[in-house]
Amino acid sequence: MLMAHPAVLRNLIDQYEALAAVDASHADSAQVRQRMNDVAYTLCVSTGTRDIDTALIAARHQLPGARPLNDSVLQGG
Repeated sequence: MLMAHPAVLRNLIDQYEALAAVDASHADSAQVRQRMNDVAYTLCVSTGTRDIDTALIAARHQLPGARPLNDSVLQGG
């Protein structure tokens, strides 16, 4: 599987977290929700996952120096 560059993953994580914060304070913003869905989709494709929670874990796992203690979600078990 191709791996996204860590800088790309960091940028996507940052975008998603910023959009999530905005969405929490402006829940009626369709534009924010659409952009959040777009970033979530890109994260899923970039990490080879199917949901945003797993994509965020996988993306963080691929960042330099980031090694979670339990990566069982990435192992499928």
